[in-house]
Amino acid sequence: MRVVVAGGAGFLGSHLCDRLLAEGTEVVCIDNFLTGGPDNVDRLRTRDGFRLLRRDVTEPLDVAGPVDAVLNLASPASPVDYHALPLETLAAGASGTARLLDLARRKDARFVLASTSEVYGDPQVHPQPERYWGHVNPIGPRSMYDEAKRFAEALTTAHRATRGTRTGIVRIFNTYGPRMRAEDGRAVPTFIVQALRGEPVTVAGDGSQTRSLCYVDDLVDGFVRMMSNEVSGPVNIGSPYEMTVLELARLVVRLCGTGAPIEFIPRPPDDPSVRRPDITLARETLGWQPRVDVRDGLMRTIAWFQGLIGRDPAPWVPRQESPAGSDAPGG
Repeated sequence: MRVVVAGGAGFLGSHLCDRLLAEGTEVVCIDNFLTGGPDNVDRLRTRDGFRLLRRDVTEPLDVAGPVDAVLNLASPASPVDYHALPLETLAAGASGTARLLDLARRKDARFVLASTSEVYGDPQVHPQPERYWGHVNPIGPRSMYDEAKRFAEALTTAHRATRGTRTGIVRIFNTYGPRMRAEDGRAVPTFIVQALRGEPVTVAGDGSQTRSLCYVDDLVDGFVRMMSNEVSGPVNIGSPYEMTVLELARLVVRLCGTGAPIEFIPRPPDDPSVRRPDITLARETLGWQPRVDVRDGLMRTIAWFQGLIGRDPAPWVPRQESPAGSDAPGG
């Protein structure tokens, strides 16, 4: 197979490239490095079957040769990123998704959209099944991300209905693991870095809000199964094991072994109170369920972050303009 992975230099995308290459799949990785980084795929540059293209998916896009699947993970995904890049986030969900759908249609390729549990907003149904329409603030502080993904789902569905594009939609829940950026604003990397440094671990509100953590290897497995299937979705991919944010913070401190204190900070507006996927559909249609225990996954993630703590990288500053689209083989 030959697969295009848009956003392939990001956290999730780079792990997906790893998995596909390990299975003998040829990978064309597309990224503009707005939030992903070439260091995430450095080790792949000399691998047979791997090609890296520096592209912005919101601009005219083509890939030479046959393509069997187009996987769309091209979007800012962390709160730090989408708050700094609201227009870019909306453009990725709209014109970026449209261009990748057109590419898949031209190539007669399977298209899979990486959507998000954020389409459920602050849910009033718990756990969240795919048939639930959600409870989303369309002009709130998270709306640039939530609405970008909701529009991308609608566009993907319309493409399938009107043009026959072979599409699938995956709704991703709270994925974590190595290669997350230390300062990306999500709970797991924030708690781990604070705990390893012996700093107060900052919990929003009283920490009673819940999340369901899915290790990156499990998420990638679900994504690959969706790529190899003809299910249209949407399909929830995430762990049904739910815990409060305060429980997560205490667990991270215990696993890090530093005794860092817990500190409570104001809770951001529109922060979801609960989050847990109903994964019945994933089990029945994809034969998928998560395998990695949260403690095991956190220990793997902590071990990776321990390699970074000895050196503080330069602060990440989002670019306001993407570079000119040009081939960047191996670079």
